[in-house]
Amino acid sequence: MADIHIRVEGKAGRITLNRPQALNAMTYAMCNDIKAAIDAWRDDPEVALVVIDAIGEKAFCAGGDIQQLYDTGIAGDFAFGQTFWADEYGLNVKIAQYPKPYVALMQGFTMGGGVGISCHGSHRIVGESSRIAMPECGIGLVPDVGGSWLLAQAPGYLGDYLGLTAARMGPGDAIFAGFADRYVPLVNWPALIHDLEQSGDVAALDEYVRTAPESKMAMQLDDINALFAAGDLVEISAALKAVSGDFATETLKAISRNAPLSMAVALETLRRLRADGGIRKALRLEYRFTARSMQHGDFLEGIRAAIIDKDRNPRWKHQIDQVSAQDVAFMLSSLGDMELKLAE
Repeated sequence: MADIHIRVEGKAGRITLNRPQALNAMTYAMCNDIKAAIDAWRDDPEVALVVIDAIGEKAFCAGGDIQQLYDTGIAGDFAFGQTFWADEYGLNVKIAQYPKPYVALMQGFTMGGGVGISCHGSHRIVGESSRIAMPECGIGLVPDVGGSWLLAQAPGYLGDYLGLTAARMGPGDAIFAGFADRYVPLVNWPALIHDLEQSGDVAALDEYVRTAPESKMAMQLDDINALFAAGDLVEISAALKAVSGDFATETLKAISRNAPLSMAVALETLRRLRADGGIRKALRLEYRFTARSMQHGDFLEGIRAAIIDKDRNPRWKHQIDQVSAQDVAFMLSSLGDMELKLAE
């Protein structure tokens, strides 16, 4: 079977990810197939809306397929990764600005690259199994695929917390944080998809939407704001160490695992986007980091520790108190002729 199934059903352009054995991780070919499909459907009068879903109970899409990125990068070929990220980010902005309804159904894990092909859509559906996260700092990247723009718009400093800890959002959390819109019980998804295909009208959603489970993160927001308001990695770490309780202890443990350079750059990216944001600016800032991440960042080491050797013991380039303002500024500085170019 193909990794992705693209077709027209009734009045809906249909995209189904079909790599359940790999948690539907998105390959470069899958990215290009999705882009070609939505481009073709944009002006097709027979297609009223787009519905994207995935096979399997465990994941909608657990991220990008990073094996090839690692293999090429470790061989000294940084161009493949740069091309992959540029094309992936081009897809993300197409989805964010798509003129027709784009309905994403996100069961199980939706992380990283999976967020990029779902959470920028106009109608983002979660169910009881949904677990959404931006775990990039754990592998030496930054929250990308436009995820930094979503994080920057989250209530208070929730985006800083999510980006630095890779905490997983349940369905209520995802709606509270702005990564999803509506809660529909999983048992009703087949009927919902059928109605969308037959009617071509997103109003069909209304019949299926139910009240989402309570957001745990909403109840923790005051604590999150107090601990993350400094916007500085060293100060956040110090604040967490100064507070007793399970939440601060677990948060500090999560941050201590992740790449300090990535976390410091993520915080600066969110700061800039809150002052002057938008999906396009977010993607350009993200690309400045990811384009450099193999040669100057911790990406290859992060993948080695998490995926290749699986020793969970990455040797990051910095300690938390060693990332300088110059380090951050360099990773976010202009790429000159290599700056990310996004089609209008």
